[in-house]
Amino acid sequence: MSENKTTANDQDVELFLNAVEDEQKRKDSFTILALMKQVSGNEPKMWGSSIVGFGSYRYKGKSGREGDWMVTGFSPRKANLTIYGIAGLEERDDLLQKLGKHTTGKGCLYIKRLSDVDLPTLKQLIEEVVKQGGQNAKPE
Repeated sequence: MSENKTTANDQDVELFLNAVEDEQKRKDSFTILALMKQVSGNEPKMWGSSIVGFGSYRYKGKSGREGDWMVTGFSPRKANLTIYGIAGLEERDDLLQKLGKHTTGKGCLYIKRLSDVDLPTLKQLIEEVVKQGGQNAKPE
């Protein structure tokens, strides 16, 4: 069984975010950075080369694969801001309905820009993820 390729490392988070070309996406990323740091109580770490993660936990997936994964995190992708750890929050559909313009898929929340969503609602969603300790966000 292969190891998870996306692992925590010592790359510089601020250096990574400052290299984001799109100015608005860069500003939004620093806002999410501050929000996740506040909510999680953890310092950010780079996971792989393009994900900023907070906290970690040990998982064992249905396939038997084991590894460490972030409790929550985000990545300023070219198409959107990707928020990790949202899987299992379907029971919080009330929050997702209030969030604003977004899409979801395989444990992620996709946002074009923070101005498209309600920031207090996003904070609540991240609080739910942190409360669950990331246990719903296992990579496969």
